[in-house]
Amino acid sequence: MHSPHITRLTLTNFRNYAALALDFRPGAVVLTGDNGAGKTNLLEAVSLLAPGRGLRRAAYGEVAREGGDGGFALHARLDGPNGEAEIGTGTSGNDVPGEGGRKVRINGAAARSAEAMLEWLRVVWLTPSMDSLFTGAAGDRRRFLDRLVLAIDAAHGQRALDYEKAMRGRNRLLAEGSRDGAWFDAIEMQMAETGTAIAAARAETVRLLAAMIERLPSDGPFPQADIGLAGELEAAVATMPAVEAEERFRRALAEGRERDRAAGRTLEGPHRADLIVRHRPKAMAAEYCSTGEQKALLVGIVLSHARLTGEMAGMAPILLLDEIAAHLDAGRRAALFSILEDLGGQTFMTGTDAALFSSLKGRAQFLTVDHGTVTATEGF
Repeated sequence: MHSPHITRLTLTNFRNYAALALDFRPGAVVLTGDNGAGKTNLLEAVSLLAPGRGLRRAAYGEVAREGGDGGFALHARLDGPNGEAEIGTGTSGNDVPGEGGRKVRINGAAARSAEAMLEWLRVVWLTPSMDSLFTGAAGDRRRFLDRLVLAIDAAHGQRALDYEKAMRGRNRLLAEGSRDGAWFDAIEMQMAETGTAIAAARAETVRLLAAMIERLPSDGPFPQADIGLAGELEAAVATMPAVEAEERFRRALAEGRERDRAAGRTLEGPHRADLIVRHRPKAMAAEYCSTGEQKALLVGIVLSHARLTGEMAGMAPILLLDEIAAHLDAGRRAALFSILEDLGGQTFMTGTDAALFSSLKGRAQFLTVDHGTVTATEGF
């Protein structure tokens, strides 16, 4: 299994960085500095080497540095599965908002889509905003799950875009009071096809991830989680052939038009699914666990997924762990660092206190971030 790693990252007009070039080594990279110094901005830049809007899900106009020309650029040189590669992405400042406004170039040539970056590296992240994942809205858990799926199934992002586009078209017909059966039939056929594929991909990822979680020691620092999916279509793909589940979903959409018209939106489909997580040792739903237990559960899931990604994609993912050490006790921190070394991929970690990472001295690259400047940390 290959372990792709970024060797050099160059930023232009990105967040609080007017211009920055950094060289990285394989393995652990620790970024320390005060709150607001720009640590998470660096992780966000790396997260944009994956499809989508990055770990903050920010509009591209927000990513561009205030006082700049309205656009941003980032360039990464990496040692990838097929040798060295150059990936560049950014906006010109004149682009329309949305995913279509971000351009991607790989080895000097325009990429057909952002998904092309998945041929070279996979990026997985864990941020403080995800600490409320189990108690927050189902939409947050769906997005989390879809990023897990995308890391091992490069086609998942396009499926999701196609489904959302078709659903918007159906919702527009509902809002306009249209009774054009042929239009509805065509859109619902596309929704059934892409929606069933989305549900099946999610179900397969959950199945594979559950098997990987089984490898965690039952008495380890990161407890085993029982994970599953809730949703009518998700239940269907688990119990019948995909073609039958697709036809059943298509019929449900057709029969539900008047109900959905009254609601003003489509009420059934993979956009309503939920990820269900339970703390196995305590036999308790994750949302009822303590904050510390939820964090440990989430870390265990992300680490298991990183292993799964390595096995399925043939390359260890680049992990972005924002403020990861602050809420872990010393034992769990030591266990985390050991597991990260075993995974073998490049990992970027941030924190305000370098002492929390002191056990990595001599085994990690330490950098200090100070409001637009980044320097090697003395003594590490």
